Amino acid sequence: MKRICGLLAGVASLGMTVATAQTKAPTTAPTTHQWTIEDFAALPLIERPMLSPDGLHIASRAAIGGEQKLVIADVHDGPNRVRTMGLGDNDLNWWQWVNDDWLIAGIGTETYVQGMPWYLSRVVSIKRDGSKVNMLAKNVAAQNADDVIWVARDGSPRILLSYQTSIYSDDAGFWPKVDEVDVTSGRMRSAVAPKQFVRNWYADASGTVRMGVGYNDSSRTAKLLYRPDARSSFRVVDRADRRRDESLVVPMLFTADPSHAIASDDHEGADALYDYNLDTLELGAKIFDAPGFDLGGIEEDAAGTALAGVRYVADAPQVHWFDANLAKIQADLDKAVGDRRARIVSTSRDGQRMIVHVGTPDQPGAYYYYDTAAGAMSLLSRISDQFPTKVRLSPVKTIRYKARDGLEIAAVLTLPAGRDPSKLPLILMPHGGPFARDAEEWDWWVQFLAWRGYAVLQPNYRGSAGYGTAFAEKGEGQWGLAMQDDLNDAVDWAVQQGIADPARVCMVGASYGGYAAMRAAERDGAKYRCAVSYAGVSDLGAMMRYDRRFLYHGTRKDWMKEQAPDFASVSPISHAAQFSTPILLVHGRKDRRVQVGQSREMAEKLKAAGKVEGKDYIYVEQPLADHHFTRQADRLDFLQRLDSFLRDHNPA
Repeated sequence: MKRICGLLAGVASLGMTVATAQTKAPTTAPTTHQWTIEDFAALPLIERPMLSPDGLHIASRAAIGGEQKLVIADVHDGPNRVRTMGLGDNDLNWWQWVNDDWLIAGIGTETYVQGMPWYLSRVVSIKRDGSKVNMLAKNVAAQNADDVIWVARDGSPRILLSYQTSIYSDDAGFWPKVDEVDVTSGRMRSAVAPKQFVRNWYADASGTVRMGVGYNDSSRTAKLLYRPDARSSFRVVDRADRRRDESLVVPMLFTADPSHAIASDDHEGADALYDYNLDTLELGAKIFDAPGFDLGGIEEDAAGTALAGVRYVADAPQVHWFDANLAKIQADLDKAVGDRRARIVSTSRDGQRMIVHVGTPDQPGAYYYYDTAAGAMSLLSRISDQFPTKVRLSPVKTIRYKARDGLEIAAVLTLPAGRDPSKLPLILMPHGGPFARDAEEWDWWVQFLAWRGYAVLQPNYRGSAGYGTAFAEKGEGQWGLAMQDDLNDAVDWAVQQGIADPARVCMVGASYGGYAAMRAAERDGAKYRCAVSYAGVSDLGAMMRYDRRFLYHGTRKDWMKEQAPDFASVSPISHAAQFSTPILLVHGRKDRRVQVGQSREMAEKLKAAGKVEGKDYIYVEQPLADHHFTRQADRLDFLQRLDSFLRDHNPA
């Protein structure tokens, strides 16, 4: 741990320079190349800032020395007001305030067990002034130990931690137990003992564990355990057969009424919120839905027993506030920022202080600190020093096209600023997941490509998240097949619209998007002049073998078999000889989500099939890179290699 006096170099914008939020709309960027490749590779100055309950302290991830670190800052000036936490060679996965003096963070790292890589997750507690860090469950935790299911709301330093104590499935400790933990000392008190097959526990606002969900990998059956209060025993109240696509309804929020909760269900075709009777296990009145779109996370009120808001993504991220005060503030902010978008990202416990992001899909924007009592909004931090808030880059919009079977598909289209949108070179960029989606949001990678003169099209192909159950199910069994056809149909749409030059199309993607790029180079080479895969999956069978060491392996295997019943037939590694278009393969050696062997072995197969390195394929291993571009040096290296590859194979 390192304590920094004063403002951190590289995050000087955390200084609370008082400035009223600008209401004048930024101007579109001029067509001259006024930026450098280094500008686009720069890490965001600040990410996911979270206010302490009193609203006087901020925890966030910040760019320091080209790497992302956890930073704790005081809102007001004072000695040692900004501190950075050194967490070693661990992934920083999440962070959350417990009270005004302590926060917790989820970290992860990879170790080897019996010669095989295993991913370990842990929780650390951190004192606000940086003077103390505790590893929770340090001497008893096994593989998974970062599931915090409750945080006290009374200011006390207490959490409920669900964690494993064994990696062996025939041990009772393989199934998570729940302990109440004092984050100041690390002292633990048992709350719920492990129960066979129960993987997830759920607590109400008071800290009483009320529900558990169990899943048997062998029988593929699930069960729901419930108790009305801490004095009662758990009983099985519902069962589901996964092989019949049955599911359990699990509450998202326990209300102040012990017999009622709020749950999400998709029986009408998309996620919606409902009242849920805990006595009868029946859904009641619908509370909220977003027609045509699934719902995301909920925002709780200060007591943790009622809805403050619900977030979802339509063409762009949206929020519906149930809290009247937040709804009014949101309306006022929307009016003030004009055609930009204001998003409340964190609030104090009393709702009087908050952090607001203001930006657009073509501008990363900035975070502001809003003190409603004072009626003042001050600049907290720009997200980028390279792209001032008064300048916009390439415009972004959502389009819709019809796949060859008539299915309507939404896609995000970014056009290079100042260029005639006619017969442009096209980058087709499928998202990762694949159970994810793209939306109208700032994307440094996309904006770099548009700056270079490319139109960029990001299809939310069948199987993508967010568009309802039926749309997601259309992806089942279609990895590398109809999902791949959807990508090709997006190219055809862009050509038919006159936007894209059919002779200058390249597919570029990461993770599942990297898989799709490999599949394009192998299956549809005539359509693409080149392909680029970052951290792509080449061998679905190997991916499953890697996943077998994890909790939920059976569930994961079932899901994967639904998506791709025959792994070998749709795995690019099985068809190396069929690759007919040049491909760039880049993978980080420290990738803990998709093992580097996925790209390394693909390159070896291409070489064995007679493909020429440097001509038919290029393989690059980044020694320190992970799955998420958390190091600036890796971003820059990748963009430089991507830029060079595109100049050679798909020039703008």
